[in-house]
Amino acid sequence: MSKFLTLLFASLIWSTTICHSQTPKISTMKNTTTFKVSVPQPVLDDLKTRLKNTRWPGEAEGSGWNFGTNETYLKELVNYWINQYDWHKHEAELNKYPQYIANVNGVKVHFQYIKGEGKNSRPLLLTHGWPDSYYRFHKIIPLLTKGDQSFDLIIPSIPGFGFSEKTAISSEAVADLWKVLMTENLGYTKFYAAGGDVGMGVTKALASKYPGVVAGVHFTDIGYPMGQEDPSTMTDAEKQFAQFVQQWWYSEGAYAMVQATKPQSLAYGLNDSPTALAAWMLSFGNAGAPPEIVEKAFGGRDELLTNIMIYWTTQTIATSVKMYKIDAMAQWSGAKPLQKSDVPAGLAVFPREAQFPKEWAERFVNVTSFKKMKEGGHFAALEVPDVFADELRSFFYSID
Repeated sequence: MSKFLTLLFASLIWSTTICHSQTPKISTMKNTTTFKVSVPQPVLDDLKTRLKNTRWPGEAEGSGWNFGTNETYLKELVNYWINQYDWHKHEAELNKYPQYIANVNGVKVHFQYIKGEGKNSRPLLLTHGWPDSYYRFHKIIPLLTKGDQSFDLIIPSIPGFGFSEKTAISSEAVADLWKVLMTENLGYTKFYAAGGDVGMGVTKALASKYPGVVAGVHFTDIGYPMGQEDPSTMTDAEKQFAQFVQQWWYSEGAYAMVQATKPQSLAYGLNDSPTALAAWMLSFGNAGAPPEIVEKAFGGRDELLTNIMIYWTTQTIATSVKMYKIDAMAQWSGAKPLQKSDVPAGLAVFPREAQFPKEWAERFVNVTSFKKMKEGGHFAALEVPDVFADELRSFFYSID
């Protein structure tokens, strides 16, 4: 095929009825309204009162982070939160890019939608995880919407998180909503998808259930051995990975066990105390990261607090942790597992992420790209945005 015909063919595949401009036209979307973040001042005043009235539990001298979030650090963070952190500044930044609320099969879904500058920008759906939010991707928006190899970015809040409807649903059910959002609300016939953490499960389900509309997927993790695998079918590398995961689960996996079994019991304290909410999220951020880079793992101190503020001001911590229980119930019910998809899949393994081998990933997805990254961790889009954006562009533009 000639180069001209190849380019023409690609153009036809990725063209949509939506014009390519930075701000999409609301008239081209179905069942969708514009949205802006606006937190009432009484909510912010109440937050400061609660922070000031924190009842500190105390900690053993020299315990550091060994028993959970370090109190000395947390006191410094809360003091900064009260006296220096500027929510209005970050609220304005959240409103920098176009945001919408769509009615998707009766569920209200909040999403950012930023059109790429390129003539044939490719639609890319980015799904966050826990304890982050759609804010996970804010640093890569300007990196992926510029230049000839640009993307139309669709960045939704999972139901039960942030500004979407406060209802907890399974990862597979979220994938069903995303398919409708992309094809019916926004009018795309094909799109790409990427996600990590909870977003990994959603993206994996998209590829498995909707290979006709999902043209490629990308992951930074791909799930973990849970003792259900037949050891005789596992390679030595997979067995080593399983041993690592088991050890990590016993030392760092308490958050997931609680959220998958007793999320409601946990939610009372986290929804009532912003300090407790911060401590719980920070405990996860510390897992696999030295204490001195806990903030960096979330992109910086202000980014860390902005992410926490999204949970606090929307009171969605209860529904977000409940999603773990719902996914666990689906797994325990004996439901038929999703089939491996033929959709091209790229995987990037960051050094402070669980180091899964390629053959483990090949059990679930059609691995066409597998890279060991040199820097970054679980929240790579926040911590090393340039590296992460380059990886997404390189992979998705390698697919015909």
